[in-house]
Amino acid sequence: MTHHPLRHLAAGIVAAWAFGCAAAAPPQPEPIDLPGAIRLALDGPRLRAAGHEAAASAAEAAQAGRYPNPTLEYLREGEQAGTRTTTVQISQPIELGGKRRARVALAGSTAAQARDELAALRQEVRAEAIAAWYGVRTAQERQALAQALSALAGKSIDVAARQVAAGKVSPIDETRARLAAAEARTELNAAAADLAVARTRLGALVGRPGEALVLAPGDDAPLPALKPLPALLAEAAQSLPVRRARGQLAAQEAQAQVERAARLPDLTLTVGSQKTDDVGRRQAVVGVSLPLPLFNRNEGKLLAALRRSDKARDELAAAETDAASELGAAYTRYEQARLDADLLRAEVIPSARSAYELTLTGFEHGKFAFLDVLDAQRTLARVQSRQWAATQEAWRAWADIARLAGAAIEQEGREQP
Repeated sequence: MTHHPLRHLAAGIVAAWAFGCAAAAPPQPEPIDLPGAIRLALDGPRLRAAGHEAAASAAEAAQAGRYPNPTLEYLREGEQAGTRTTTVQISQPIELGGKRRARVALAGSTAAQARDELAALRQEVRAEAIAAWYGVRTAQERQALAQALSALAGKSIDVAARQVAAGKVSPIDETRARLAAAEARTELNAAAADLAVARTRLGALVGRPGEALVLAPGDDAPLPALKPLPALLAEAAQSLPVRRARGQLAAQEAQAQVERAARLPDLTLTVGSQKTDDVGRRQAVVGVSLPLPLFNRNEGKLLAALRRSDKARDELAAAETDAASELGAAYTRYEQARLDADLLRAEVIPSARSAYELTLTGFEHGKFAFLDVLDAQRTLARVQSRQWAATQEAWRAWADIARLAGAAIEQEGREQP
């Protein structure tokens, strides 16, 4: 059998082209589950910036404990040899009144505030990632529901068209079916737009293009139950606003100690040597200087620091009250939305779907009017939309609770619903 060389060449070119296309195909995006989304969000620039600030505050705290540097002085009096006086001396400031201790405490409280801010920001970003991830998931579910409703509306058109063709119903019923289908397509378009917005929001948090995000598949387990409200309220003391207010109070109290210590002036000790040419020998120089607090005793700054401490104390009390109130509201929202979503998914939606299918079948057999079919279809759409909205509201409330009392809801290992 003779093999044509051009045939072999063409086969080789086709194989090379196919291999090149396969090699150039873009890799499929890796699905993101909730723990992965949280991990990527925590690696974002917001937390990196807060980490730099915490490191800077720690460096300032280390610097605050340094003692003041001594001063080396060289003095010469006179120009002519034999009459000149030369003095070399070292002056060392000595801080009195606990200034160094107060300064170290202030820098330490500032560093602790930066660390608390970093930890609280991690909690906030984590809550945002939870809300964004479940926002995409519920938007996907809404789109799937809208597609199913659109398919049902198309089926209703087919049934109505056959009934009209058989002369069993008026052509107005087919028109109604087409209007219902157009309404279903409108809802599908709105669901697609909401999904695009949710993907963009999640993509901004995890640092990936929103259109390329693919969520890992999850089960349809009910929304998780929460601990009792008192246990959550105990954790609200570590929420972001409360930690900020507590850190601000510590910083203001430390500032008041700095201003109180500044009322006592510092002592400067001087030790040196002086040489006079006409005497021909050196003499020791010892001196002490102490400012006299006659006109400035730092009363104004101390009073201002004390009043700011009072302000920070009241702001802490207000932050604790607001956090408890917000947590209680989020708890109520979550429990109500969870109960609604579970009830709609387990009982209402199956009943509404069964009623629609039975009504449509009865319409085909002349037992129901087409208005009954439309009413059953709209009821199914309405309860499915309510289930989607309740689920989304539940996860938004869950994210708020995670932000306010993340340690108490024990989310580790339970990120998937």
